[in-house]
Parts: sequence; C-alpha cells; structure tokens
Amino acid sequence: MPERPLPERDDKPLVTPQSRVAQTKMPATEVVAGLLAVIWVVAVLAYALRAPEGTAPLGLVMTVLVVFLPLALIWAAATTLRSVRELRAEAARLQASVDAMRQAYVAGQAAGSGLKPGMERKIEELAQAAKQAESVLATFTSRRDAGLSVPSADRKAALVAPRPPAPTDEQPGLALGTPADALASPLSVGDFIRALQFPENPDDKEGFRALRMALEDREVAKLIRAAQDVLTLLSQEGIYMDDLKPDRARPELWRRFAAGERGKGIAAVGGVRDRASLALTAGRMREDPVFRDAGHHFLRTFDRMFQQFEKTASDAEIAELADTRTARAFMLFGRVMGVFD
Repeated sequence: MPERPLPERDDKPLVTPQSRVAQTKMPATEVVAGLLAVIWVVAVLAYALRAPEGTAPLGLVMTVLVVFLPLALIWAAATTLRSVRELRAEAARLQASVDAMRQAYVAGQAAGSGLKPGMERKIEELAQAAKQAESVLATFTSRRDAGLSVPSADRKAALVAPRPPAPTDEQPGLALGTPADALASPLSVGDFIRALQFPENPDDKEGFRALRMALEDREVAKLIRAAQDVLTLLSQEGIYMDDLKPDRARPELWRRFAAGERGKGIAAVGGVRDRASLALTAGRMREDPVFRDAGHHFLRTFDRMFQQFEKTASDAEIAELADTRTARAFMLFGRVMGVFD
C-alpha cells in the first residue's frame, strides 16, 4: 500500500485582525511623505520650466541634487518612522505574551500543578526523616543493651553526677528504695558526643543507639530536645549545620568559657563566620518570639551541660564535641546574641 503523503507544514505567519488592517490601510506617515514628494517634484518642474535657456552644466547638476536629495530625505524619515512604529507594535505583542505566560504560571501554581521550590522539598524531606527517627526510637525504647547495663572502667561518665544532700534530723530520708536514676549506668563520653551530633541518616544504628541512651538521662535529654528544637527552626530558614564550617578554637578557650569567662577573650569559641546564616538568624530572633525563646533556652541548657562535661573531658574530647551539630548551633546563636562580644 503506498504511503499517504504527509500534509505540508504551514509556516505562514499568523494574521491577526490588527495586522490585516495594518496591511490594507496605508499608514499616515507614508501618505504625508508621498504628498510632500509630489509637491516637491511639481515645484522643481515649475522652476525648470521657468528657468532661462542656456543653463550651465553645473547648474544642471545642482538642479538634479535639488530634485532628488530632498526626496531621499523625505523617504528616509518616512522609513524610520515606520520602523519605529513596527518596533512599538512588536514590543506590545511581547508584553502581551509575557503577561499571558505570567497569568498561566500563577494559575498553575494556584491549582497545584507547579513544582515546589527546592527549599520546601528539603524541609519536607527533613520532616519525613524526623518522623522515621521517632518511629525507630519508639521501637528501641523498650530494649536495653546488655553490654551497657554494667558499668566498666573504660566507660568514663560524660557528666559529673551531683552529690545528694546529706540527710538532716529535721528532714530524715524515707526508706522507699533506690531510685531508678541511681540504678541506670552513667552516660559515657562517646555516647554523649555522638548523641549531640544526631543520627546521620535513618540507617545510622550507632547514632540512634547513642541518642536513645542520651534520652534516658533526664538532664541530657533536656539538651537534646532543646537542640532538636533550634535545629528544626533553623532548617525553616534554610540553615543547616552541615553547611557551616566554623573555625576551630583551642580546648583551653572552651575551658575558660566553662569557667564563666565571656567577651572578646574567648571570641574564637564562636567560630561561625557565615554572614548569611548570622543575618537570617538575627532577623528571625527579632521577628519571632518563639524562635527567640527557643534560642535562649538552648544557650542556657548547653552552657549548664558543658560546665559539667568539661570537668572530666580531655582536650581531644572537647575538640570532638565542638565539631558536633549541637555545638555549631551554639556558636551560631552565641554570635547572634553577643555572647562572644
């Protein structure tokens, strides 16, 4: 069977009612130019007929120039005006096309057909990962590692447990048995630092184990929840701790900070220098009271916990803690609130 020929493509430009009128109706500029040209030719012919006989060749050349030079100028001006008019019409058509595309885009966004911004998708992914982390933690809360239930010599406690007050005659102790907190094994330095880093991904079993152990400690859990709150709020502004590259401070400066020193002497502790993150955080602190309260609570909690951690931690352990996501958030909020000024 012979193949049917394909219909020829029609590449003719689209003819609108306005363009059809423009093609059939002669522009006023060209009409005026034609009338001027006719008047000039008639005037020159009248002059030539009245000219005396025996005109010199130079006079003939001047006559030709007088005839054709004004005609050329008239039609050059007419052509220029016509080009300007066409350019204006083309600009109007382009503006109409841009307006139509903008309206179509806005309508598509309103209908939910457009793509979501990258930042919104990233926030949704973080929220989904947080839900997965909570579900994994919920499955692990009822399980306790047998190897960690018995304290050993190589598992140094991260925090110094406060001494209970001595009983007095006015307030004798009640024989109600040993509290559950006293029976739990102390949180090790490694687990404490790993918990402040938070799990890297849903498959980070070691990170979730350290986080679960930290949440079982009532005091450390306060810091974990405060850090989680500020990290979530910062992610809403597109600020992520993994993107920050703070300057490293010497452990002795961190120890001076734990001892209560503030100001420019320990300014190197606030190693975050990212101007965009600092500006966004400062703006959110001024505008959002919830964000501001969460930041102040986080700074107080981190300060209190680090004072206990510094008493038993080595310089290497302090340097490792300073590289966690929680410590970077502390540097960021500390710089914004003037802790290191």
